[in-house]
Amino acid sequence: MNWINKTGNYSFILLLSTLASCGSKTSQQQMQGPPPAVAVSVQRVTTGNAVYYNEYPATVNALNEIELRPQVSGYITGIYFKDGDRVKKGQKLYSIDQQQYQANYQQAVANLGVTQTNLLKAQKDADRYHELEKQDAIAKQQVDYADAALAAAQKQVEAAQANVRSVQTSVRYTNIFAPWAGTIGISQVKIGAPVTAGQTVLNTVSSDDPVAVDFAVDQTQIYRFTQLQLQGGKPNDSTFRLAFANDLYPYPGKIYMIDRAVNPQTGTIIIRLVFPNNNSTLKAGMSGTVRVQNNSGNASILIPYKAITEQLGEFFVYVVGDSNKVSQRRVVLGPQIGTNVIVRDSLREGETIVVQGVQNLREGAVIKIDSSAEKN
Repeated sequence: MNWINKTGNYSFILLLSTLASCGSKTSQQQMQGPPPAVAVSVQRVTTGNAVYYNEYPATVNALNEIELRPQVSGYITGIYFKDGDRVKKGQKLYSIDQQQYQANYQQAVANLGVTQTNLLKAQKDADRYHELEKQDAIAKQQVDYADAALAAAQKQVEAAQANVRSVQTSVRYTNIFAPWAGTIGISQVKIGAPVTAGQTVLNTVSSDDPVAVDFAVDQTQIYRFTQLQLQGGKPNDSTFRLAFANDLYPYPGKIYMIDRAVNPQTGTIIIRLVFPNNNSTLKAGMSGTVRVQNNSGNASILIPYKAITEQLGEFFVYVVGDSNKVSQRRVVLGPQIGTNVIVRDSLREGETIVVQGVQNLREGAVIKIDSSAEKN
């Protein structure tokens, strides 16, 4: 019994001690008061016209490009350019051994002569038989045979003429010419190399001034780019610029065409620009970035990017309310322009936001405005 009393007394004493401790903490908190105000810098939200660039990955392509393939088989007998040369339209580039084709041509011409001689003989026979027929001095069957032989001789001449043209074309194909002005690449064959008609790639010729630059945009942007295409472009128009890393191509471009259809897998459409390239700086196959100037003329809210905080992929700003208390507000961001960023939603002109000291804030915190750093 004594043990139970002692335990009860101990529990009672512990309870009194706990209550005394809690009362002491509450008293200390009341004495300390609310948390001190956080010193921050603020800025009043204003609107204005913002000019910025949308960026798209792009590829440089030749407007005209063709692989040169022979149309006859044989051995390369001549190469008439240097790799990488600028060539003119119609310039001779390659020749293929034409001895066999010349021999075939001569044989075809000779065969044509034979058929023409046979035609002349058949014509004379037919004329003579028709005269005899008028005098009733020959059988009608003989006249019919003569007319049939004449018709056959005419067909033989036509076939021989077609053969001559065909062989003559083969002779012409032994010389390969540039289809247009442009730059020729590295030759894929050497003199003496055998080539096969329609299969062997000899080289590639591409036009290089101007050049095409292709990039894909979402289908929701079709109307915007259609309007830009209708507006055309002046030589000093900076709507379309081309960049490679930190280097900006010095000449602006303009829309050449919008592809005929949207890619159903990606929901995008190809836009093709053209850029001048008289110094051959741009090469087909280069990768870069197209910068499209966006200036809608509508007022936009532009705030310092340092005023933004990010949480789980969402963006927030601290808006100053009554009694200098801040509230956290989610915002929708647009493009970043230098050290600023466009806010598309949730902020109104005239509101005040915190731009410095946001890392020390929480919802409902009281702020102390550093008036020396405030921006109006």
